[in-house]
Amino acid sequence: MTSHTLATILFLTFVAGTLGITFWASRQTKTAADYYAGGRSFSGLQNGLAIGGDYMSAASFLGIAGLIALSGYDGFLYSIGFLVAWLVALLLVAELMRNSGKFTMADVLAFRMSPRPVRTAAGVSTIIVSIFYLLAQMVGAGALVGLLLGITSESGKAWTVVGVGALMIVYVVFGGMKGTTWVQIVKAVLLMGGAALITVLVLAKYNFNLSTLLGAAQEASGKPGLLSPGGKYGTDAQGWVGKVDLISLGLALVLGTAGLPHILIRFYTVPTAKDARKSVLWGIGIIGVFYLFTLVIGFGAAALVKIPKTDTSGNTAAPQLANAIGANFFGETGGTILLALIGAVAFATILAVVAGLTLASSSSFAHDLYAHVFRRGQATERQEVVVARISALVIGAIAIALGILAQGQNVAFLVALAFALAASGNLPAILYSLFWKRFNTTGAVCAIYGGLISALVIVFFSPVVSGAKTSLFKTSDWHLHELSNPGIISIPLGFLLGWLGTVLSKEYNADKWSEIEVRSLTGVGAEQAVKH
Repeated sequence: MTSHTLATILFLTFVAGTLGITFWASRQTKTAADYYAGGRSFSGLQNGLAIGGDYMSAASFLGIAGLIALSGYDGFLYSIGFLVAWLVALLLVAELMRNSGKFTMADVLAFRMSPRPVRTAAGVSTIIVSIFYLLAQMVGAGALVGLLLGITSESGKAWTVVGVGALMIVYVVFGGMKGTTWVQIVKAVLLMGGAALITVLVLAKYNFNLSTLLGAAQEASGKPGLLSPGGKYGTDAQGWVGKVDLISLGLALVLGTAGLPHILIRFYTVPTAKDARKSVLWGIGIIGVFYLFTLVIGFGAAALVKIPKTDTSGNTAAPQLANAIGANFFGETGGTILLALIGAVAFATILAVVAGLTLASSSSFAHDLYAHVFRRGQATERQEVVVARISALVIGAIAIALGILAQGQNVAFLVALAFALAASGNLPAILYSLFWKRFNTTGAVCAIYGGLISALVIVFFSPVVSGAKTSLFKTSDWHLHELSNPGIISIPLGFLLGWLGTVLSKEYNADKWSEIEVRSLTGVGAEQAVKH
């Protein structure tokens, strides 16, 4: 049996299983709380697994492994940044958001401010950040399935992206949060198991001596500096721009998680604040172990796999390592089986994450924009859920189109852009709202739009979009600077504009601040719906 046939069988088995979960969840989804928050019925461990499943995306498994294989030390910085970011989410956001809100980030912001402008800004930001994150998953899907099924043509990869997008829409439209959460739990268990298996086999080949593995990786790569800083950022060719890009990347990764819409909505799926804390602690543990696995997988790929020059993104490094290490221990058939198994797990990863992202953005459109802005709070729960399902179709179609356009980009790099957008617009508004009693509507709108727009403008005129071989538009050039990640400019600007908008406005609601402060810190009143 060829790897293509075996991979196809495993794909279809997983898809059938998850569609069964989705069908079951659709029978349990009767209210808006069921659709948006899974009925708030998940335990801390279950939600922690789902957080891990949501967070360990194609960027984590495919992108970071590829970056470490190609760039060594600098690639591992992504793993460190993604993990450290959870401390910000745990200490500053998780419990307070669970106590203060209802279904979306905008519930917290709108509680003591003018709801319509704030919900509009938060809804727009949620959708844009989610689409950027979706873009990365779609690119990963094209690279992965193309490798496993032997699809090499651009049109074939494009149809792969369409297929993944269609499955994603089915999960969200029919399963809601409950179905999506169970898919993410199953995926987290599969991904941890698959990554652990490859890690153990790679370490076994080098007698469980990490130094031997690192030495072999450096020798095989032909790059003397693979284990030193500067493999990707701060090279002689880049000069000072590379060093600034590295700082910008670090800011985006560490601060971005606490502003990611699909992560924030996970805090609403547990019954108590205690469970919110537990779920984040479980999530940190699972994610931390996983990122240690990526270190071994990345350097293992550098040591054992000759990544083809055609794969400049490195997105196929992990599946190719699975094939190589499997063949080393179990023969050619073993390599085929392990490649198909890891490919199916990575495919599960992509499906679970895109479902979570689509759910976050469609929920925000229905709950924040449709129900509270367009209908001024007069929409019924049934109407909200119908609109959420329709918007999932539209957002999914946009993600499919952009995913086809972005083939060839490294998925970890694309996710870093989504982190920068979240840290620039969402995070300043969230932190100011939770911790600054003077914060008001003008400040929230300025922080969200200012941070978001500045980040988008910087990216639009960067080599990410035009002027480079890996740009979205490879044949055009309108870039004005060499900075790849906007975080170093847009994140401080988001905080500055939020402060400036607040101090220039006289609006201030002392009673609402007192209420949100007590609610966020104690959980008193958290079960009541937030009405605006």
